[in-house]
Amino acid sequence: MNLLRVASNRVWSLILAGGDGERLQPLIYRWLGHHKPKQYCTFTGTRSLFQHTLDRADMLTIPAHRITVCARAHRQEALAQLQGRSPGTVLLQPANRGTVAGTFLPLMYVRACDPEATVVVYPSDHFIYPEDRFIEIVQRAVWTAEWLENRLVLLGAAPDSPEVEYGWVVPGQHLAWTAGRRVRTVHTFHEKPDLAGACTAWSKGALWNTMVLVAKVKTFWDLGWRCVPEVMPTFEQIAHVIGSPRQKAVMDAAYHTMPALDFSTNVLQKAADQLTLIELNDVMWSDWGKEKRIVETLHKVDKQPAFPPEFVTAHREVVRTA
Repeated sequence: MNLLRVASNRVWSLILAGGDGERLQPLIYRWLGHHKPKQYCTFTGTRSLFQHTLDRADMLTIPAHRITVCARAHRQEALAQLQGRSPGTVLLQPANRGTVAGTFLPLMYVRACDPEATVVVYPSDHFIYPEDRFIEIVQRAVWTAEWLENRLVLLGAAPDSPEVEYGWVVPGQHLAWTAGRRVRTVHTFHEKPDLAGACTAWSKGALWNTMVLVAKVKTFWDLGWRCVPEVMPTFEQIAHVIGSPRQKAVMDAAYHTMPALDFSTNVLQKAADQLTLIELNDVMWSDWGKEKRIVETLHKVDKQPAFPPEFVTAHREVVRTA
């Protein structure tokens, strides 16, 4: 615990909560009767995926060093779920322009406040269990990022199927050990391959890309200029007006013309030579983009879903007979 308190003074957490969660909307609409992004849904227990992510981040960093990125259209939902917690900093995007924008907007803010910071990026729509084990591994990743300052550390999850909707990371050479965790380079990175590509990656010992990333803020920024130089001047421009009366107008204009880019495809896949990989051993991780994944994951951890039992029963029958 003492180590976490020391780390909290230099580490920042970025919570990516700007997505719309379109793939799960049929389930959510049938369950709740209205549209709601999946990160704000409580699929089991008493906390939403977003609230779980906030609590995990606050195990490692102080709330003042937590930045949440959400859609302007979801402002009320996000603020409601932040009640009872220190809000940290909340950045509102005028539109969803993908995870490149969702990542570099808060990085721009951190860079202005603390140019020597180490940054942890957390997607807010993933299921992770157990959480304390996960945070222990994130702490190791922080140490690794501070040791290998020009590299981005990526956490990889052990696969249990040839999933075509995830990114696959093929490990490269061994670099070091950190508190019993093997640190490796990345040989290749494949974002959402076809079935044959996923099977090949799995046979090579590849891991799933969790999009949990750790690096010095300067390293992130340099990767941006290396991989997506077409959008970096936009974030430099926004940086000059953050906190001023012009902020909203400048952001609105920038997001109106900004291309929608995916961080995994447009940055990680292009910069595999600058990635470092640590495996999430003994941690269950799932990106809940499909109804089937939610049902199967909750069954594995013996937790009851919050949506109607009759739907779960029907769905499990489909899974068994497929």
